Amino acid sequence: MTQACPPFPEGQPSRFRSTVHGTVFAGRERFVDHLHDGDELRLVPDPPVQEEPEVWVHTTTGEPIGHLPSEIANWLWPWLARGGIARARLLRVRGSDVPSWRRILLEVSCRTA
Repeated sequence: MTQACPPFPEGQPSRFRSTVHGTVFAGRERFVDHLHDGDELRLVPDPPVQEEPEVWVHTTTGEPIGHLPSEIANWLWPWLARGGIARARLLRVRGSDVPSWRRILLEVSCRTA
């Protein structure tokens, strides 16, 4: 049986591309170095007790690699926290010669029905 998703935020795209921020903190770059274009990734919303909750990007084995920009997290986090389902696929990963905030490009697809 498929879980019903909550109403999707009006005016927001159900499919979009995003960079991943915060990849160079807390040793996360060691996980980034093992990613490949086309890899599936998980989106994990912060617990609701956070003052400004983020949407974190994790490998399929659970390691955090960074978070989505706050402009996206501001509308995506509440939807995910209410049970929304989104998938993320790695479109492009680049080496350390590229600025950290441009190293990873994702395509996110949100289930709206």
